[in-house]
Amino acid sequence: MFSGLIAFLGRVETIAGDATSGMRLVVAAADAIADGVEVKDSIAVNGVCLTAVSVDATTVAFDVVPETVNRSTFGALRAGDPVNLELSLRLGDRLGGHLVYGHVDATAAIVDKVPEGQGHRLTVATPPSIAAFIVEKGYIAVDGVSLTVASVAPGTFTIALIPETEKRTTLGTKGRGANVNLEVDPVARYAQAAIAVYAGNGASREEIAWAYEI
Repeated sequence: MFSGLIAFLGRVETIAGDATSGMRLVVAAADAIADGVEVKDSIAVNGVCLTAVSVDATTVAFDVVPETVNRSTFGALRAGDPVNLELSLRLGDRLGGHLVYGHVDATAAIVDKVPEGQGHRLTVATPPSIAAFIVEKGYIAVDGVSLTVASVAPGTFTIALIPETEKRTTLGTKGRGANVNLEVDPVARYAQAAIAVYAGNGASREEIAWAYEI
């Protein structure tokens, strides 16, 4: 479990393999390792929950299975690319972002990025498969970064990036045309699934609203 608050920026040391055979990803992450990383730890890399299979003083290695490669942007990673890193939450940690599982729902392209105030307004294409879960002022994880949806339009949604987020994550350097990993708010996912069950059992709109106090 993660919060979507990026603590470290790593860099791809090496990446080998493909979407058919799987990949071995090695990330230079000395700062994260110094915070306490061991083999078998879960680490979110650009929003994807991976298991550390080897750790030394400066790098962490991960096995990325074909399922993960196909559902994420990892197939486009190259040596030298920066990546967002978050260590899994410990019991008692502050939850400053929102609940993030590290299970990518879809990938999408950045449609536009324009200056706004001290930061930027980021426009991202909305994959049809997750459109129902993206709502104004709701949460979404973009490359593992917990963000608030600023607005929603047909086929797109926007994020207001503050300078701190741009400085501490890869979203500061990514622009139009770059692809990102998306994970919807799990609370929205479970609510949507439960409502579908109620509706499928013939519940009225009023009964559904009463059940969820909406």
